[in-house]
Amino acid sequence: MNTEKVTARRLTAGEVAELGLQDTIFVSAEMAGLPLDCYAPAFLTEPGKNSEGGSFAAKTVFGDEIHVLPDNAEERGIWIADKAGEEIEVLKSAGVLLNLALFVPDGNRESLESLYSAARDAFGAGIVQRWSEEVVEVPDVKVDLFEEPARGRKNTSGQNRDRRALDIYPTRVRFLEPSDGWRFIVEPHKEIVDETPTI
Repeated sequence: MNTEKVTARRLTAGEVAELGLQDTIFVSAEMAGLPLDCYAPAFLTEPGKNSEGGSFAAKTVFGDEIHVLPDNAEERGIWIADKAGEEIEVLKSAGVLLNLALFVPDGNRESLESLYSAARDAFGAGIVQRWSEEVVEVPDVKVDLFEEPARGRKNTSGQNRDRRALDIYPTRVRFLEPSDGWRFIVEPHKEIVDETPTI
C-alpha cells in the first residue's frame, strides 16, 4: 500500500459548504468495509452549498462514494491541504486494475503460462496476479456486435437503424454491458468491402 504524507487541516461543516466540485479534499480511505487507517483524495459529488442536513457526499479517486458528517467527532471528517495543518497519511492514486479476457488461437496451457510469465517480466512478479482463470475452448470466428436503442423504431429497415458496432470474438460478449437505453444485437460477421472507385 503506497501512501504519502500530506499536510492538511480538518474542515467544519460550514467550511465544506463553501467548497465546489473542483476542490480536492481528503476523506477516509475505508472501502467495502475494509478499515484503512489513512485518507483518500476525493471530490464532492455536488457543491457543498447544495448538501442538506450537514451530510456531505464525496467520491474518492478510486470510485468509492462516502457520506461524511464533518462535525461528528467520531468520524474522520473532511480534510483539505493546508501548510499550516497537521500531517495525515494519504493513499497514492498510482495504479490501474486491468480485467483482461485473452483469446489465444490454438491456445494450450503452455501458451497461457508463457503469456503470464511475459507479463510478470514486463511489470514485475509482485504486480501481475491471476485472480481467477477460466479456460474455455471457443471457435476462431468473429461476430458483429451492435448496440441498438432498446425501443427500436417501427417500420425502419435494417440499414437505417441507429447502431454502434464492434467486430469481436463471441466470448467477449460475456464481459461487456450495453449502454443505458441500448441493447446488444449479435450477427454473423460480414467483412466491410470498400467499393469506392479509385483512379
